[in-house]
Amino acid sequence: MDADENARHAEKMAKIKAARDRMMQGKTGEKGLVIVHTGKGKGKSSSGFGMILRAIAHDMPCAVVQFIKGGWDTGERRLLTGHFGDLCQFHAMGEGFTWETQDRARDIAAARAGWDKARDLIRDPAIRMVLLDEINIALRYDYLDIGEVVAFLRDEKPPMTHVVLTGRNAKPELIELADLVTEMEAVKHPFRDGIKAQPGVEF
Repeated sequence: MDADENARHAEKMAKIKAARDRMMQGKTGEKGLVIVHTGKGKGKSSSGFGMILRAIAHDMPCAVVQFIKGGWDTGERRLLTGHFGDLCQFHAMGEGFTWETQDRARDIAAARAGWDKARDLIRDPAIRMVLLDEINIALRYDYLDIGEVVAFLRDEKPPMTHVVLTGRNAKPELIELADLVTEMEAVKHPFRDGIKAQPGVEF
């Protein structure tokens, strides 16, 4: 890169920095966010657990409620309960995917128990972030009432508590309420080529 190119690059970056600095001057507020990770692509729960690890790194007490995976021996469960149990509560409330249980009443009872636990954790002023992993699946099948969930998050969530909700097919009412919504897009997945779910990647 010659001197003229370097100068042009430096000038361009200086303009970008000045614009960013002006934009950031108005971004001084803080609040507890309602965050939704949805879509058909992989990474919804992974992103939620990444946020939990960030919270732990900042010494922020946090909690996880899993609505579907239940007794699965997952890497995230091993890590959080084995190494960070003092900062992160972990509650696996589900009993497996709906096509495995094939028992609607049982699925509804498990979802209800998960939501009861989630409300207690969210109300706890000491807990700064709560991950509701795969709750969107429970909402999609109407195991939980979306109106009740939205009303609770809107009216009862402490102002500085972050709540992360994951799973496909997030309901429009939840998307409307949320402060941050990310939709994971499926571009390519090894499952289509006969590759099963693998430790360290899917669980």
